[in-house]
Amino acid sequence: MAISRRQLPESIPVTSVFQRLEKQLERERDQLPLWVPVALGIGVAAWFLAASIYWWLALVAVCLAIIIFCARPARTYRAARAMLWAALLIAAGCLLVWGRSLMVAAPVLEGPAIASFHGEITGYEEIPSRNQIRLMLNPLGSPRLPPKVRVNLPLDQADAAMKPGAIIALRARLMPPAMAALPGAYNFAQRAWFQGLGATGQVLGKVEIIRPAEQPAWISDYRQRLSRHVQSRMADGTGAIGATLATGDRGAISEADADSMRNSGLAHLLSISGLHVTAVVGAFYLVVLKTLALVPILALRWRLPLVAAGFAAIAAISYTLLTGAQVPTIRACVAALLVLAALMLGRSAFTLRMVAAGALFVLVFWPETLMGPSFQLSFAAVTAIIALHEHPVMQRWLAPREENYLRRIRRIVLSLFCTGLVVELALMPIALYHFHKAGLYGALANIVAIPLTTFVIMPLEALALLLDLFGLGGPVWWLCEKALAGLISLAHFVSTRPGAVTWFPTVPRLSFALVIAGGLWLLLWREKWRYGGLVPMLIGTVMMVTARPADLYITGDGRHLALRTNADSLVMLRTRSGEFISDMIRENAGVTKAFARMDDWPGARCNADSCTILVARMVGGIQREWTLVALRSRHYIPEISLAAACRRADIVVSERRLPRSCQPRWIKADRRLLSRTGGLTIDLVSDQVETVRGRSGNHVWMRFVPP
Repeated sequence: MAISRRQLPESIPVTSVFQRLEKQLERERDQLPLWVPVALGIGVAAWFLAASIYWWLALVAVCLAIIIFCARPARTYRAARAMLWAALLIAAGCLLVWGRSLMVAAPVLEGPAIASFHGEITGYEEIPSRNQIRLMLNPLGSPRLPPKVRVNLPLDQADAAMKPGAIIALRARLMPPAMAALPGAYNFAQRAWFQGLGATGQVLGKVEIIRPAEQPAWISDYRQRLSRHVQSRMADGTGAIGATLATGDRGAISEADADSMRNSGLAHLLSISGLHVTAVVGAFYLVVLKTLALVPILALRWRLPLVAAGFAAIAAISYTLLTGAQVPTIRACVAALLVLAALMLGRSAFTLRMVAAGALFVLVFWPETLMGPSFQLSFAAVTAIIALHEHPVMQRWLAPREENYLRRIRRIVLSLFCTGLVVELALMPIALYHFHKAGLYGALANIVAIPLTTFVIMPLEALALLLDLFGLGGPVWWLCEKALAGLISLAHFVSTRPGAVTWFPTVPRLSFALVIAGGLWLLLWREKWRYGGLVPMLIGTVMMVTARPADLYITGDGRHLALRTNADSLVMLRTRSGEFISDMIRENAGVTKAFARMDDWPGARCNADSCTILVARMVGGIQREWTLVALRSRHYIPEISLAAACRRADIVVSERRLPRSCQPRWIKADRRLLSRTGGLTIDLVSDQVETVRGRSGNHVWMRFVPP
């Protein structure tokens, strides 16, 4: 129906653009609900990025103004209604995560401390691959400690009495949750804040059991016993992954196997989420349905799909509880329950509306998960799969037809490859943004790994556990072990191929936002204008690829300095920095090569106290040079000598507070500056300095000193 000029209120100009938009939204009206979690997520993301109460209030005020402006025309025009709902949901998302951050607020340890205290165990996890046990504790009678702490202790101190509810006495070295050491690095402090975790640390000495648990935690106890049982039935590597699939316990997986699974694009198989819950639900649904159908009186009198869906729902909830009820598993369980509800009602189960409903559920209860890789990866994968299979071309390709067996197999294999390729493309920008690397051969590996896991390994493991009740599971465990060995061999083979992993330096946030926005536009609409999303995706991809990596990486404590050489390798001020620090710097720099010692680098002059480094870069066809001075000892340095060295330097880096007489030509990155900014990355060519504070914001979980 054409829109006449007299139908439009004076507040909205009549243009052909508005008319086309109104008609386009009318054609896409069935897709508009899919944007509800997107708008809510925009508000959540804006809260994290703005990091200021004034910006939050300004965002809510702008949204309120849009709502008032669109209130009257929204009665008539779909575009105005869409703007009104978008503004309402964006404001709601901002207020939702703001309220959530206040609800979970808990005291955080102010600084490093060694404390002796009693604590009640609230969580217990064995991590055999690291030879340690992880305990969650509520300190008792220790007002100086936060109400929730996490400590690690050696595995040889494991005690059967260490169960949730037990009270122990211990002495531990505690630290506040670690902030991101570099811009773009993992920020544990943010995650700890929303978990209510106030300190982490290491147990010193022996742990004493003061009082055993009064009530057994039967779910966690059964989970641990089941994990040990599965590991005992198969060899080390296969048993560890088998235990992960059965209970979600990843503690026994070796670092080599975990790295291979990540680099081959198969790490999603180790995270209990949609694939595993779907396999359990599908298996229970089919087994119950086919079994009851064998009884004629039940098949005639009962609605068997309804009964089977009920049993499958119980299986989904039980499996979620057994595997630890982590947020990704809860998210997959909710999605499975929605699918089962749709089957009960006779509706189409696998639609983007189901995905949107699951995302909305998670954002309402755990809005902070939006910023984490788990939420982004899982929903991006599912959305990409369903959008691909809803496309007319894919539907025609998969439509049933008369053909021989080989052609049918070819179509299935090709569709699996296309699905895997689309998923890899959807997940790659997210992996690059969060982990600074992405696998290139995941689509090919998943063609084998997903059917192997879903239709061979998990059914064999379930059957073996069932037969173990009668002492007959041995042969099935052998088959399961061989299948798991094949999965591990596939991961190692793919991960060691040349070019299997692409490493990238820290991805600019704008480029990531453009790719995500373009991807959503492409996947959530159905009309031809959806392909307009390719434009921001292309721009964001070009920005990612062409982004120049930083030249200097300075951690927030000032102890660690890494310099990128012209050969795209790194030299470190302190090579004995530990695996965690070195891997974190290499990931943020996008460098796969091993570190070199700064003492051995030709451009550096080092002694026990400091290093003086001469760095040269081409800027606009002209070679420029910078002089860096990095202090690396706590020995006393005469102030006159230090001041003279600072005057000759462009940049000075130190873990201690330097005197005011130290005045370099550009940056003095000492304790005084780093306590206000966090870690730094410096691009010498463009004279750009990025800080942890600038990238993560000054939220309540960040412990920056006021300027």
